Formats: sequence, C-alpha cells, structure tokens
Amino acid sequence: MLMSDIIANMIEEMIRENEGILELKRNDLAGKIGCVPSQINYVITSRFTPEKGYMIESRRGGGGYVRITKIQMSKDEYLMHFFHAIGESLDIQSAYAFTSSLKSNSAITQREENIIRSALKYAVNDIHRADMMKHIILAILKQEV
Repeated sequence: MLMSDIIANMIEEMIRENEGILELKRNDLAGKIGCVPSQINYVITSRFTPEKGYMIESRRGGGGYVRITKIQMSKDEYLMHFFHAIGESLDIQSAYAFTSSLKSNSAITQREENIIRSALKYAVNDIHRADMMKHIILAILKQEV
C-alpha cells in the first residue's frame, strides 16, 4: 500500500471517529506515521477536496492545525453544493471525482453515475463539460420535486 493511501485511510478513520470533523497538526500526524509533513499536505489537498465532499480550513504557525470537515447535507443541499463548486470549467478527472462523491453520499445511484460519466466523457471541452454537469444536477433536482 502506498504511503499516501495509508495517510488517507488514517485521516478518513479519524474523521469517522470524530463524527465528521477532524482537527490535526500535520507535524504530529507525520511523526506518528513516520513521514514528512509535506506528505500530509499532499494527501489533504488531493484527497479531501470540495469535489469529494470535504471542507478544509488551515491555520499556520506554532499552534497551527488543519480542520477537515465532512460535509453533512440533505440530498438537495449536497447537489446544490456541487452545482456551485463546479465553476466555469470542469476537467474529466474532477467530473469523475464529483460523480463518485455524489454516488458515495447517495445523491445519485450507481446507474446514474455511469450514465453521467458516459455523457461527460464526450464534452467538447472543459467549459462544455461544466455546463453539462450543471444541467444534469438541475435535472436531478427537478426530478425530486
């Protein structure tokens, strides 16, 4: 198993144990795992993103910490969060991260995830893909009414 996987799994477990909110000191966690703090930063910035349903706050300095919050919302709130997080441009990797997060948080089914990914794969460019994803989210929201 890769060091980044070990770090991510440990952080995910700590988030679950702390009911969705975790404050950690990079240096302390790095010392416990046996890695450098920059590896902790890499894992946090690459795996605990808004696209994956997390909010990150950071405070630097001697008493600095990182607070990772698993976003807890209703299905509609969750969909709207993603709608606003998409922005004007959406690359395919981020689109897949969005759909994976929506699926893992029960906002869409496995079938819907497969259909959305298939459609987004054929976008002309990242701007078109963002527009498509926003329209898909709005269609899912309208379906709920």
